[in-house]
Amino acid sequence: MSPTLRDGDVVLVTFGAVARPGDLVLVRWPARPGQLSVKRAVGEKNGAWAVHSDNPYGSTDSRELGPAEVLGVVRARLWPSPRRFR
Repeated sequence: MSPTLRDGDVVLVTFGAVARPGDLVLVRWPARPGQLSVKRAVGEKNGAWAVHSDNPYGSTDSRELGPAEVLGVVRARLWPSPRRFR
């Protein structure tokens, strides 16, 4: 999610929160059940979300893995430089 987040950043997630397009979200992929990712919510259809990376050249997202299950909404980065997200 660079430049918004970087490896090692500590974030605060509200699990079960209702996501809106544009939110940073914690997701799980049906194609990769053991992997959790933080992505930007794009749109929801039938309970599954299309999510994209802020850096499409540096990671995978719904364009390759399909819809994701949103587990929670990222509210803030706590460390190393605190910042609130929407």
